[in-house]
Formats: sequence, structure tokens, C-alpha cells
Amino acid sequence: MKRVLSILLVLMLSLAMFAGCAKPGSTTKDATPTPAPLTGDGIVKLGIGQVTSIAKSKSLDGDKAPVAQVDTVMAAVGFDKDGKVVKVTIDTAQTKVNFDTALQVTSDLAAKYKTKVELGDEYGMKKSSGIGKEWFEQAAELEKWMIGKTADEIKSMKLKDGKPDDADLTSLVTVTVTDYINAVVEAYENAVNLQTSAQTVGLGHVVTIDKSKGVDGDKGPLAQVDNVMAAAAFDKDGKIAGVVIDNAQTKVNFDVNGVLTSDVSAEYKTKVELGNDYGMKKNSGIGKEWFEQIIELEKWMVGKTVDEVKGMKVKAKDDSHPAVPDVAELTSLVTVSVEGYLEAVAEAFANKK
Repeated sequence: MKRVLSILLVLMLSLAMFAGCAKPGSTTKDATPTPAPLTGDGIVKLGIGQVTSIAKSKSLDGDKAPVAQVDTVMAAVGFDKDGKVVKVTIDTAQTKVNFDTALQVTSDLAAKYKTKVELGDEYGMKKSSGIGKEWFEQAAELEKWMIGKTADEIKSMKLKDGKPDDADLTSLVTVTVTDYINAVVEAYENAVNLQTSAQTVGLGHVVTIDKSKGVDGDKGPLAQVDNVMAAAAFDKDGKIAGVVIDNAQTKVNFDVNGVLTSDVSAEYKTKVELGNDYGMKKNSGIGKEWFEQIIELEKWMVGKTVDEVKGMKVKAKDDSHPAVPDVAELTSLVTVSVEGYLEAVAEAFANKK
């Protein structure tokens, strides 16, 4: 009997050691399968980082109407095997939802809103920048400085009042860069391994405010900015080597008197960052949370061209879900409407560098 118990104990210890030595790229019951790290040249990791703030939102003040402003800094970054930046794109969606003094929305609810890069010269920073450079031009110089550096080196940039105090940048970048650095560092910390090395990376986004509402009886005004963002890496043939999708769904609440009730000092989380706290699982019909469904969508995209992704067959489930996947691989895995995600990936391809 003792001999049998000894054999069982040895077997149990052996199994425990085997489980503890799982190779990269393997999976456990509770883990999402992850590709093993690539060791070749080029872009082998892809990440997206963001920082969202509502600090510039304002309450009703006499004859000054309230305004909700959601600023989401985004960074799509491709890293090499040593963790150095190969490609990086930084942008900011500075989205305002305006109300009148009667607390009704005056902004265009049907519009898709532009980022600072998309606004280009229309953003209007050049005349007051001190160096005659527009925001997108300064962001491009910051991106150049980051190429070839690790996240730790970027995080260690010498700053003065949040602005670069590095000899290579002082005459090129006069904007505050703290959030841009934080977004790039977050992109590294959250980076995923690619299954095949990539040559280019792009950032895409779709910004809408259509779920915003004016005051309604005892319900105060609500500004909701949905910023779908996608970082996508592409191989030499233009096929998707990896993609990371997220959504900064940021709500700014006011009471019936137009006074802000949301925390203006907080940093707001995306749907991926919320994880199970987003609360979709119980209503999804397939028992999967938003981030779990997005992982399945990302997997489906890998190896496809953007045209193939845009050509995904979809169907309307209801008014709130007009474009749910209607392809065999996804019908039991993704029940969210994907039109914004497909559009963001297509834009990432158009913006790749």
C-alpha cells in the first residue's frame, strides 16, 4: 500500500512540474492561447495604449452652456524582439459634446468626429506653438524620437513641466507629452505576440457621440463618446499579422441643473480594461464578455487582407446590432455588431507606416 501511495505521489509531483514548465504559446484551461514569441527581424509584437480624461468638461454656468469634453490619447506601436519601437503612431481624439442652456444636445449626433491628426492644419495650433509647427507635425517628431528606443528609455525622457527637455526635441516639440509617453508604455505592457513578423503598423479609429442625450424629466444630460480604436500590423503582402481592438466608451453625466456629476479627475477605462466589469456576459446569449468576443474577432482577421475583412458577411440582429458576423467561424463566438471594428481596421491599413 505504501508503495502505491509513493508512486501516486511521484506522478502528482511530475504532473505539477510539467504544468509549471509550459512552453510559451501553450494554453491552460483558464488562459487565452497566445502565440510563442518570434525571434526574427521586424515587428514581432503589437500593442495599443490609451489615456482618457474628461478634465476639460464644464458645468452650466449662468449663460454659459455646459460642455462635455473627452480626450483620448491613442498609440499603436510595433516592437522588435528586443522590445524596441519599430513603428509608432500617436493621435488624440479630442471630442466635445455641446449642450445649450436648456441642457439639450447641440452637437451633431450623426457625425463621425475627427482626431487631431485628421484635423491637420485645421486644429489651429501652429500660430500659437512658438515654433510654427502644428500638432500633427510635433507628434510626428516625437514618434521619430521614439523609434529604436525601449519603453523604459521612452519613459525616462527628460521633461520640464511635462514638455520634452531633450536636446533632440526642444526645438521640435512644445506640447505636453506625458500622456503620449504613458500611452506608448501601456502599448508595450499590453503588447501581443504576432504569429508572423510584420513590416508596417497602422492606427484606426471611429469616434461617435450618437448615444448622448439632453435632459429628460428627472434624468440629467448625458454625453457618451464611443472611440473605437484598432492597432493593426501588416506583413509584406499587406495581410494582417496581428490586430488589437478596443473601445473607449466614456460617459460624462450632468444633473438636471447642468452640474457635472462625473469625476473630472479620474482616468477612464476602455472595454478591454474593464474586462468582466463591463457586464456583457449575462446578456450576450453565448456567455462571453465583450473582450472575449473581440479576441475571437481579432483571431479571425489574422492572415486576411483588409478587403477580405471588410467583405465579412454580416446580418442584422436588431436595431442596436445591425452588423453581427454571419460567418461560420464566428456565429457562436461573436454576437456584437462589428461595423465600427471593421472600419477601424480598414483605416489602420490606410494609415499604416
